[in-house]
Amino acid sequence: MRYISNKLYVPMAKIYGIATFYAQFSFTEKGKYVITCCDGTACHVKGAPLLIEFLENELNIKSGETSNDRLFSLEIVACLGCCAISPVIVINDVYYGNLTVQKLRKIVKNLKKESKN
Repeated sequence: MRYISNKLYVPMAKIYGIATFYAQFSFTEKGKYVITCCDGTACHVKGAPLLIEFLENELNIKSGETSNDRLFSLEIVACLGCCAISPVIVINDVYYGNLTVQKLRKIVKNLKKESKN
């Protein structure tokens, strides 16, 4: 940030304000798999809280955290705009809809298996 501040002649406080405002910028390293879970109204009504609870327990992390093995990061957002296929999660830009805990368990298991290869 200091480099950008110096090169653009923009105060460091302004750069920091921008970097902390946008969710796309992060000051912490993300996991290999970034799981974004929608908790908008449609997803919430159709079971998103159960999916979130499963992910938190299975991965031993909360929203905004990364697992100790740096394999998974979890983010919870207000809406992904995919209400027709709710509940929805996105893992590294791949959308998974009409999820249940059983389907999500299988997805996570496959990702763990894939990462070992």
